[in-house]
Amino acid sequence: MDPVIFDVVGPVKLRWYGMGYLLGFVAAYFLLRWLSQKKLWVLAEDKVADFIAYGAFFGVFLGGRLGYILFYQIPQVGWSGLLADPLMILRVWDGGMASHGGILGLVIFTYVYARKQKVSWTGVGDGLCVVAPIGIGLVRMANFINGELYGRVSHGVSWAMKFPEALRDNGQAMNAIREGAPLAPEVYQIESAGGQLQYLIEASRNNPELLQVLGNHLQTRHPSQIYEALLEGVALFTILFFTRIKFPKLPHGILTGMFFVLYAVFRIIVEGYREPDSAMIGALTKGQFYSTFMIVMGVAFIAYGWMMKDSRLKIRRG
Repeated sequence: MDPVIFDVVGPVKLRWYGMGYLLGFVAAYFLLRWLSQKKLWVLAEDKVADFIAYGAFFGVFLGGRLGYILFYQIPQVGWSGLLADPLMILRVWDGGMASHGGILGLVIFTYVYARKQKVSWTGVGDGLCVVAPIGIGLVRMANFINGELYGRVSHGVSWAMKFPEALRDNGQAMNAIREGAPLAPEVYQIESAGGQLQYLIEASRNNPELLQVLGNHLQTRHPSQIYEALLEGVALFTILFFTRIKFPKLPHGILTGMFFVLYAVFRIIVEGYREPDSAMIGALTKGQFYSTFMIVMGVAFIAYGWMMKDSRLKIRRG
């Protein structure tokens, strides 16, 4: 699939990845407005637009990008590598938005925002956690279209797929280039092997014979991006949204805690089917490792919510 929806002007392109984020923010805006109208969120309706705009930049973008640099890039290049090339932080087009970093960025942002607005921090977080799975699910589908963050090699799964980007990791890139070059001779004008492979992948979208050549060097894999979209997106949103509607008086922090726990559990499960995109931490992928901390945070939020509920009941009884 082509990661580009259409060319805008010159090198500027509209990509499915950016569209996933954009649609996620738009959906969050309308749903949070609806929650505010129904008195199911602590912020007033006229605050929603500013909250989404600031949250998108300071929480999702900065948190997600810095999280990627901290969790994935620095372990590879070290702090010396970052100091030698600090502009890597800005090169988003090279890839790199960490979901755990984006979530942590939103936690920090909502705390600062709630203090400024003099409203409950966990109350703000509850509304955000209800709508966040929409964006997560859309971005995972964009990952699928891009053919990135693909799954592990499958064994007898009927819906398994071949992802051309896997040629970079399975040692078959040069063989695929050598066999594909005669079908796309323009590739000889490209010096780097990485550039040649990328050209062949793009050319194969309109060349069935070349597509077959590349496919001969690929193994079928789990479409783990779809698994994540269904669990971290559809299932998580359904659970949190109906919990919000069914229990409108739920103490602040419970939904936030549920989001952390359920997202982490779903992520840990899917990581078992997803090809690790960085070094393992013991027997765990980095996604699983960071998710364990989310479970602890989620339990803490739930415990805090129930403690505050009990304290308010005691005050009223007293």
